[in-house]
Amino acid sequence: MLRWNLDPWLLVALGAAALMAWRWKARGPFWAGFALIVLLFVSPLCALSSALFSVRVAHHIILTAVAAPLFALGLPRFRLRGGAPLWAAAHILAFWIWHAPAPYALALASDGAFWLMQLSLLATAFGFWASHRSSSPPLAIGLLLAMMVQMGLLGALITFAGTPLYAPHLATTMAWGMAPLEDQQLAGLIMWAPAAALYLGAALWTGWRLLGEPPAVAA
Repeated sequence: MLRWNLDPWLLVALGAAALMAWRWKARGPFWAGFALIVLLFVSPLCALSSALFSVRVAHHIILTAVAAPLFALGLPRFRLRGGAPLWAAAHILAFWIWHAPAPYALALASDGAFWLMQLSLLATAFGFWASHRSSSPPLAIGLLLAMMVQMGLLGALITFAGTPLYAPHLATTMAWGMAPLEDQQLAGLIMWAPAAALYLGAALWTGWRLLGEPPAVAA
């Protein structure tokens, strides 16, 4: 039976984050992202992601491609060290490392590694989206397309793997009516299509806003 995650340390951390955001006068998008964080880590969705790799992938996509940009929009602009290309590279590296079979298995076997995975994914994603806001439109569009391509590539590799790769889910998927390989293929498809589409949509939106800007008038 799936249950809500009412770990006192998690609730304290969420409360502290909410208090800091309130003091920073966070705007509406931040609180929408915060609600998603509660959904991801407190609701039964968190327990389901321990059983199904496909749900874990959806969990990570919502964390990094939905909640993180909402945080970046809802908090005051931060001066981050390094530019958007550096943060994009850091996030891509973190995403690929934690979705490799061995580091992923470690994250599900150790509470410390689990929270390191979640925090590193969120932190690098936030860095990318926050630095993206101050990037030139051509650079921002290029980086978003790069994120789309790498997400689709990782999804394709997982989808077309001929054997189950993720040991923690070998004995957990059948209770949900899915073989481990089917669960893995669904996870790859989630990365390949919906996740990549989020970055493509952001790139198209950035381009549309660029085209809609009035031309500068020479003095």
